[in-house]
Amino acid sequence: MMKNIKQIVFAAALGMCLTTSCKEDFLDNQIKSRLTDDIQWASEGNADLFLNDIYSSLSNKWNSPDNLDNFTDDNDAGFYWKSYSWRQGIVDPAVNQGTPMDHANANATDYASWGAGFTKIRKCNLFIEKINENAANFSEAYIKKRTDEVRFLRAYYYSEMFLHLGGLPIITATLDRNKMSEEELYNERSTFEETFNFIITELDQIVTNKLLPAKYNGGDADAGRATLGAALALKGWLELYAASPAFNTATPPSGADPDKLIAFGNFDAKRWEKAAATNKKFMDTFGGQYALFSDVSALWWEKNEYNSEIIWDRQIVPVIMGSNYEQYGGPVWIDGVYYTWGNYCPTQELVNQFAMANGKPITDPASGYDPQKPYVNREKRFYDFIVYDGAPYKQDWMAKVDTIYTRIDKVRPSKNQIDFGTDDVGNTGYYFKKKINPLKPRGGAQSGQNFVYYRYAEVLLNYAEAQNEAAGPDASVYAAINAIRKRSNLPDLAAGLTKETMRQAIRRERRVELCFETKRFYDIIRWVIAEDVMNKDFHGMKITNSSPNDNKGKWVYEVVGLNHPHVFTKKMYMNPIPQPVIDQNKKIKQNPGY
Repeated sequence: MMKNIKQIVFAAALGMCLTTSCKEDFLDNQIKSRLTDDIQWASEGNADLFLNDIYSSLSNKWNSPDNLDNFTDDNDAGFYWKSYSWRQGIVDPAVNQGTPMDHANANATDYASWGAGFTKIRKCNLFIEKINENAANFSEAYIKKRTDEVRFLRAYYYSEMFLHLGGLPIITATLDRNKMSEEELYNERSTFEETFNFIITELDQIVTNKLLPAKYNGGDADAGRATLGAALALKGWLELYAASPAFNTATPPSGADPDKLIAFGNFDAKRWEKAAATNKKFMDTFGGQYALFSDVSALWWEKNEYNSEIIWDRQIVPVIMGSNYEQYGGPVWIDGVYYTWGNYCPTQELVNQFAMANGKPITDPASGYDPQKPYVNREKRFYDFIVYDGAPYKQDWMAKVDTIYTRIDKVRPSKNQIDFGTDDVGNTGYYFKKKINPLKPRGGAQSGQNFVYYRYAEVLLNYAEAQNEAAGPDASVYAAINAIRKRSNLPDLAAGLTKETMRQAIRRERRVELCFETKRFYDIIRWVIAEDVMNKDFHGMKITNSSPNDNKGKWVYEVVGLNHPHVFTKKMYMNPIPQPVIDQNKKIKQNPGY
């Protein structure tokens, strides 16, 4: 969402005045509480107000204390969030607000829900219809460019639901109950493959048309609008997702699927090839405009918006529609003052994925890892992303460096020490630092940090995975992964990896590089490992002194269970269709298991 195209009442009213000259007879005679159809589509400026509203419908992913990572094994979230119920296996068609696509809370209330999703899609259909009905009021160039923008937004909104539900009704025209029969109004779900093909075809045509710019940069008037880069990145991601084991199969993990609503219904190795080709096309076509940003720790900072790595994001404006990200996560107590809710608490499972500085995983006997000195000589991303016991913590607003202690210390207690209680202090022994802008985390939605949907590192990871599955670990797979590792001062992957060992290396690299970017959920689903990683307790690090009354002993590091229930059943690989939808439209079939 662009800072300069935000749809607010004042902007709409001002836009009407600017585009209609606000003549006296207009002010005297028009109803000012709404834009009439004639006025809405009278000019390109007025039509853009409607388009801005479509952009403003992008879900508030950036502003949720209960984000999608809470539904994974990477984060230990509070028990009072919707994700906690879902992680206990409480999910059915009547409890859709507790699923990963519609977890209502104070901010992110329409992540990808059925009702909100199709409302957004209807807006897209209406915009395309209206600018064509009123074509005399617009230039041909405007119609073509804005149509491709809106087709991208429609494809994106469809993709959000597709990832969680599978096959969907494909609706490309506005429905009108005053003019249409029930047969016309009520549509059945298309198959998984039909829905996938619709979205991919839309994106492919946008890229082929070349009517949109490849990339916007900071300061550009249209920064935040759809681009060719965004369309091709989304296409490559969806192809990777669909080629994955959960969907590229005759029998999906959720159970029997006779109508092929949640999977293709067969395996086709060429799906991996197509995913690899699309991501390779992005690298070859846009490699001169997109590249890895030099400092991954500062990639998300407001001052670095639209850097070389950002492909598709949603613009955020402080206060007006700002972000609370810095207040939701990070150390709870800073310099002895309560600042954050402590919602982003990495599990030991995630922390263990960070390699040593020599590039070897901590499970490798040659890595040099010492379980009693677990935070020594770890890879750069560990120090960039994770706040651990004894970590120095300094942001621009702080007068001095604070040291964050999560250990249980009876001699010099820290307010951040784990207590396994119900307060905001985390229970894992870790906090998150990644994406936190260096500003004071108090006073509401003050942050202007854009939410990044896709970045170039993900394209490299997508390509490496798809190409490895299609052709094995060739030189191009190594090159893509090693480029990401090099940025964080890691050595290249060892030569001679097999397809299987490369697969595991890619998955580890993906989990670390993309952690807390709402990606892990889709990975554990598409790889069909959710039933393995979610049906067990998660862990944290308990640190105590062997002589607790005087701290004259040694500090002992003990990995402990968090004792939170986790239940993942096979039906949860896909979300249920909300029961009210099925009650209203008898043509809609439910997903398996619900």
